[in-house]
Amino acid sequence: MTHARTVAIVRASLVEVFAEVDGWFDRPADERAFRPSSGGWTIDEVLEHVSLTNHFLMLTFRKAVEKAVRRAAAGQPASAEESDLERLDAIGRRGSFPWARPEHMEPTGRTTPEEVRALLRRQEKECLALLERLNHGEGALWYLRMSVDTLGRIDLYQWLYFLVQHARRHLQQMAAIQRQPPV
Repeated sequence: MTHARTVAIVRASLVEVFAEVDGWFDRPADERAFRPSSGGWTIDEVLEHVSLTNHFLMLTFRKAVEKAVRRAAAGQPASAEESDLERLDAIGRRGSFPWARPEHMEPTGRTTPEEVRALLRRQEKECLALLERLNHGEGALWYLRMSVDTLGRIDLYQWLYFLVQHARRHLQQMAAIQRQPPV
């Protein structure tokens, strides 16, 4: 199997980061609703933003998986070289570069924390199922353009790892919010 190491890392990272994100829902509601003195997002808003970003990343990812699987079925061989996931390390570090998010990924507060949690759990299951479809190197048969941090073309394993790293970035943000003393 090609890309076995890449698939294993992405799978383990997905499970780990979704579990960490899910754990934030177990915190008291008043803690999750605390607005930082900077006027930034609450923890609940950060969680909603993560689910929104996942939603839009997965719209593109689903279509790309179909294309990659078709290429594999047509006999196109995948590169034997593992994906360079380290290219995405900066995405997972808060403050590593300026990041302007699109307006449609900003939290609205119209979704309850319970709905956001359920959505994130469904997203995890879908990510893992789609990764399973790319279990034999198929993820290296299709590339997508990622404008964030001038990444350029990235393969499907990197796209899914981007989703993981984005959530890691916001885990750091939520930890920073939690450390702020109430006013």
